[in-house]
Amino acid sequence: MPRLLILLSLLLPQLISAQSSKMPGYSQALASRLEQVDQTIQKGPFQPTWPSLENYSVPAWYLDAKFGIFIHWGVYSVPAFGSEWYPRQMYLPGSPVFQHHIATYGPQTKFGYKDFIPQFTAAKFDAAQWAKLFHDAGAKFVVPVGEHHDGFPMYDSDLTEYSAAKMGPHRDVVSELEKAVRGEGLHFGVSSHRAEHWFFFNGGNKFPSDVQDPQFSDFYGPARSDGMEHANPDKDRAELPDMPSKAYLDDWLARSAEIVDKYNPDLMWFDWWIERPAFKPYLQRFAAFYYDHNAARQQGAVINYKFEAYPAKAAVLDIERGQEGDIRPIYWQTDTSISNKSWGYIENDTFKTPEFILGMLVDIVSKNGALLLNIGPDKEGVIPSQAQEILLAMGKWLAVSGDAIYGTRPWKIYGEGPTKTAAGSFKDTDTKPYTPADIRFTAKNGTLYAIALATPADGVVHIKTLAKQKINAITRLGSDQPVTWEQAGGELIIHSAPGAASQYPVAFEIK
Repeated sequence: MPRLLILLSLLLPQLISAQSSKMPGYSQALASRLEQVDQTIQKGPFQPTWPSLENYSVPAWYLDAKFGIFIHWGVYSVPAFGSEWYPRQMYLPGSPVFQHHIATYGPQTKFGYKDFIPQFTAAKFDAAQWAKLFHDAGAKFVVPVGEHHDGFPMYDSDLTEYSAAKMGPHRDVVSELEKAVRGEGLHFGVSSHRAEHWFFFNGGNKFPSDVQDPQFSDFYGPARSDGMEHANPDKDRAELPDMPSKAYLDDWLARSAEIVDKYNPDLMWFDWWIERPAFKPYLQRFAAFYYDHNAARQQGAVINYKFEAYPAKAAVLDIERGQEGDIRPIYWQTDTSISNKSWGYIENDTFKTPEFILGMLVDIVSKNGALLLNIGPDKEGVIPSQAQEILLAMGKWLAVSGDAIYGTRPWKIYGEGPTKTAAGSFKDTDTKPYTPADIRFTAKNGTLYAIALATPADGVVHIKTLAKQKINAITRLGSDQPVTWEQAGGELIIHSAPGAASQYPVAFEIK
């Protein structure tokens, strides 16, 4: 008997957290949304199969855009400690966030993550000001987080009471941004990190916490296993009992479709956990629905995925905090943050320099990619001053040299030079500082652009690749000073006006 009681005490929190406390009308709203998905697919050119989805073409607007802004903003900006993973780590005993939470707010039975929601006021949030900043930064598309792992949508959802429209700010943040961003002539996207919510709060089931309270199960979610602890990681995890249930996957699809239907995004971005095999048929259904929905509106659509969640031709690969080492024939994207420690707002974060980010942008574009650069506003909706200054500095450079970026395509080779870019995920800060000898090429309408990834003090740039190319004219973007050149010693030597050496790239237009 004691053993049975012990077993029940261990299982009860998981059983309780798995129960549903959905909002009234949830089942009807879910069924209606899923029916809409299937009806849209029936009428459109794409079907939920990989062969059909591999007929997808990347829209021209995205191929031309090159530079976008990511926005991580949510309830996690209230504690402003650790990272945007605060809601998970505050329920992981022994973690620095766990210890900080107890010392600052008390035990998780008295103050849980839900109790931060009233403090998430967004009192100074001004979508128009944000959109103008992004425009002035030279961005061409903007992607706010629609719902992060914490399960708190920043939009007005019909599938949960827990959202920014009904709690906290009591504002449909995504809707406000959609209108403001499009008002600045930029493209609009939304990201969903809903998949990871399946396991995100599971630490709260291992000790007394509000995660186990059934009245909050709609917010804290299943709080189940992520499947990573199983002895055989090569086993098809779709068959493991702790992987996403059909009910959860239906909810994921309905929430994703809801974003599409309400906000008509040009781009949908998904985080890594959708690569789990259980998601496969749902990824196919969503892509077919989304592409068909946008095709009916004559609106080009983009899905960003990580790793191998989608076939390479069915959507656009996103490499987190990393780059490619060479030209990738299929268009791709890097997502990284302007800050170094966290994607969401935290106190005392550090920031990359505009020179560093511009060098990254040029390298990415030369290899057939785009850069999605993240910022994290604070709980009131204020973008950190450091981030604003960096964005505006980037905007000044792009206003001068943007012809070498926007609308370009890769040249025969991406470039030359002594500094090798660290390729792969989570390596974006591993690359050594670029030098004036590091050259990247882009091309557009018969014009070649050569971009030195740092500015030489003497104004002289050496390019070995162009030693024997027939050249008619060279100009330095942003300068009305004459440029002379010569081809000698196995290289093209460009002489432009000397100035101060810097880590800012310098771009030349070559006819």
